[in-house]
Amino acid sequence: MSLFADPRPLFQKALAERYAMGAFNISNMEMIQAIVEGAESLGSPVFLQVSFGAKKYAGLDYLVALAEVAQKNTSVPVVLHLDHGANFDVCKQCIDAGFSSVMIDGSALSYPENVALTQEVVAYAHKYNVAVEAELGQLKGVEDDVSSEESYFTDPHQALDFVQKTGCDSLAISIGTSHGAYKFSGESSLDFTRLKEIKDLIDYWNKVPFPLVLHGSSSVPKEWVSLAEKYGAQLGNARGVSEDLLSKASKLGIAKINIDTDLRLAFTGTLRQFLRENPPIFDPRKYLGESKKNMKIMVEHKIKLFGSQNKG
Repeated sequence: MSLFADPRPLFQKALAERYAMGAFNISNMEMIQAIVEGAESLGSPVFLQVSFGAKKYAGLDYLVALAEVAQKNTSVPVVLHLDHGANFDVCKQCIDAGFSSVMIDGSALSYPENVALTQEVVAYAHKYNVAVEAELGQLKGVEDDVSSEESYFTDPHQALDFVQKTGCDSLAISIGTSHGAYKFSGESSLDFTRLKEIKDLIDYWNKVPFPLVLHGSSSVPKEWVSLAEKYGAQLGNARGVSEDLLSKASKLGIAKINIDTDLRLAFTGTLRQFLRENPPIFDPRKYLGESKKNMKIMVEHKIKLFGSQNKG
């Protein structure tokens, strides 16, 4: 039995009340503290996401132990979620380690292969009451070891067939977001017509609202890019998803929105500024503490944007 929250009832509440939950990627203790403290301050459920890169960097045992301490010290539901699981073995390892949710990402495979792989993960996960997120369609960009030079929007009728065949608990769809800090060359846009068609088809068959997920949804706020660049970062034409679009999506059936780049920007910009302005200080607790404060502010901002405050 996982110590962490089951996302499925949280999804149903979010869909009924038309808001989305923030899912934030973690790599170290300060990120976990910032995310959970931000969620606690606003009474919001929250997802802690572990990517392959984070698992490789920090070690799965360390991340699980830190997340367990965070969960025990907060009153809000915390979901520990595997982000972009590449194969069955990685998903199994995380399920066995106590995760309450895993994502199997077969989006780069052929459709039949994606279905078969997702079915295998669902069969194992559901034996242990662990939720499964899958992906159909593909996002352009780079996030840790996940990369694609092309974007393939999710086909609504194929999405229905996929959910019917796999029994997944949520589905990440492609409607215009992308991974990384360089999402758009012009104005951002999301295909809300496609989103509505996917939602209507699956909900009609499922009889109850089905949760959809947006990956690659950092907004890459200009003020944080400017701060990082002021103190030496070279970010070029970094551009993210409009916050107005994300707010609209959270009211139209998107129940989980993934954020990674924006936390990195808050962390990095603050760290660069502090080290430049305080050259005598070499205590990591000082500069990491400042970075944690601003990551918490970023988390609180996203929670308010997605509408999940006081829903925990």
